[in-house]
This record gives sequence, C-alpha cells and structure tokens, in this order.
Amino acid sequence: MSVKHQRPVFLNLFQIRLPLPGIASIMHRISGVAMVLAIPFLALLLHYSLAGADTFAYLLHLLQSSMAAKALMFFAFWALLYHLFAGIRFLLIDVEIGVDKTAARLSSAIAIALAPAAALLLTGAIL
Repeated sequence: MSVKHQRPVFLNLFQIRLPLPGIASIMHRISGVAMVLAIPFLALLLHYSLAGADTFAYLLHLLQSSMAAKALMFFAFWALLYHLFAGIRFLLIDVEIGVDKTAARLSSAIAIALAPAAALLLTGAIL
C-alpha cells in the first residue's frame, strides 16, 4: 500500500527563503529582461543625440538635471553591470570554479554588491 503525501494547497512565495546564489540567479534573469526592455529607450536616446549639436546639448542637459532620467540611466547601468558580473560568475561555475557552497555565496554577494557600486560610479562620472 502506498503512502499519499499531501501537497500544499497554497504556496506563499513570500515565505520561501532562497539562498543567496538562488537570489543571484533570479536577479541575473531580471537584469537580462531589464536590458532588453531598455534597448528601445537607449536606441531612441542615441538617435536623438546624433541628430545634431542642439539636440545633443538638450539631452545632456536633461540627463544632468532630471532625477527620473538619472534613475533610468542608473537602472540601465545596473542591469548591464549585474548581468556582466553574474554572467562571469556563471561562466566560472561552468568550469567548476566556485561550485562549493561557501564560494557560491561569496561570488553571489560580490556580484550583488559590485553592480550597484559600479553603476553609481558610472552614473556619477557620465552624468
């Protein structure tokens, strides 16, 4: 006679505690989607910046004075840099470097902490 296991009827996703490497993996996917969604905005920005000196100066002024524009640029830089750092982390894991639990936690923490710091530096240096 087989034993029936009761499966949960309702799964609360906010009560699940993912380990740091799991969070890093999900953030890697989110940053990839964010980069894809930022492509039209950044392409339009490039298009208008190449239209002439006047529009370039206007866009530069807009990026330097608008907090919303700065936030969008920071988010785009964060997505790009986090995806880069986490991608390097995953490539190292693919060649079996940093596979053990301690190294995986450390590399996840480094990728998560390094991306916003680098994005802040780039956003401050550019804008």
